[in-house]
Amino acid sequence: MFKAWASKSNLGAEEVKKLVIAVSGQPGSGKTTYAKIISEKLGLRHVSSGQLFRKMAEERGLSLLELHRQAELDPSIDLEVDEAVYRAAMEGGVVIDSHLAGWLLRDVADVKVFFTAPLMVRAERIAKRDGLSQAEALRQVVKREESNRRRYLELYGIDTSDLSVFDLVINTAKWGKEEVANVVLSLIALLAESRVGGAGLKPSL
Repeated sequence: MFKAWASKSNLGAEEVKKLVIAVSGQPGSGKTTYAKIISEKLGLRHVSSGQLFRKMAEERGLSLLELHRQAELDPSIDLEVDEAVYRAAMEGGVVIDSHLAGWLLRDVADVKVFFTAPLMVRAERIAKRDGLSQAEALRQVVKREESNRRRYLELYGIDTSDLSVFDLVINTAKWGKEEVANVVLSLIALLAESRVGGAGLKPSL
């Protein structure tokens, strides 16, 4: 079971409700899973650009990969999703789960976390999640990552291989879900305390 969390001391409930945490990561790294855990444990909203993107694909009758290809030709697709993410962040009290969250919100987010894992591990996870063969999952992951890299560089001038903007980069293949979650939550608590002020968001160790 995950450790208990509470907002207390000098930070206060109102300050906690204003926190903005940016979660980015590679496809299959677990970023959405951990973004949900973070939001639940800290009592914050969870906004996922991936879910917004999937909803858009469904509305257009496209697969996720097809929408990625379309987005390479139509910048308005990425702009629509990213603008929605930015508006959510400006409202505060939210965990933003997006490939670009850390870069787009570098001056807005209180804490920025990047999740990673080896390519084959991520392909295996996606194959299991989406009911694909591992070969097909691997093909899709590679194509999505290359599509993302090109679009973000052309649209925003962002090099997604540069992770220097992040406060924490963690390999989710190294430990189990509980261990990764507790490490991330502990560091978020420390970073939030040092940046927002006070001694709140302390984990129960």
